[in-house]
Amino acid sequence: MFEGWDNFYLMLGPAAVGLIGLLFVVVTLTAGFDRSKTMRGQALYLTPTALHFGMVMVISAIAMAPRLGPGATAAAIEVAVLAGLAGAVRACIGIRGLRTSKDDPHWSDFWCYGVLPIVIYLALFAAALALCWRAAWAPEAIAAVLLILLSLNVRNAWDLVTAIAAASRDGG
Repeated sequence: MFEGWDNFYLMLGPAAVGLIGLLFVVVTLTAGFDRSKTMRGQALYLTPTALHFGMVMVISAIAMAPRLGPGATAAAIEVAVLAGLAGAVRACIGIRGLRTSKDDPHWSDFWCYGVLPIVIYLALFAAALALCWRAAWAPEAIAAVLLILLSLNVRNAWDLVTAIAAASRDGG
């Protein structure tokens, strides 16, 4: 099913784990910031980004699991997708709610932290269903969509780091 994809998933999963570790470093940069602002930012931006990196790691591990049939692999991926989808929907709703506060988010936040991850998770869900039906293109679709999710979250992590650096320069 995922024959020949070993190196891809052995690269993708650890890359996501390493980026989660770097997010922990980013959290330390928020020391001394206003606590309520930090907690809101963590819930709406940092947690979903870490969750999406975690989903890349989990789905990479599922793809590499030996002797897991197409139905079980698809079911495991779909469960992971539902968790990621819930996080993306939560971020989308939360960021939309910020528009009424004095701290308006950047226009790209709603799309990059909310809408695009939702679209990606829906594509992953469809690819997992196709895997269950043994569609020949399903493994390639899962790989492509995971790479897109990882790439989007590299962008989001960069966005977080630059926003935190600017806030620390401006006094939090």
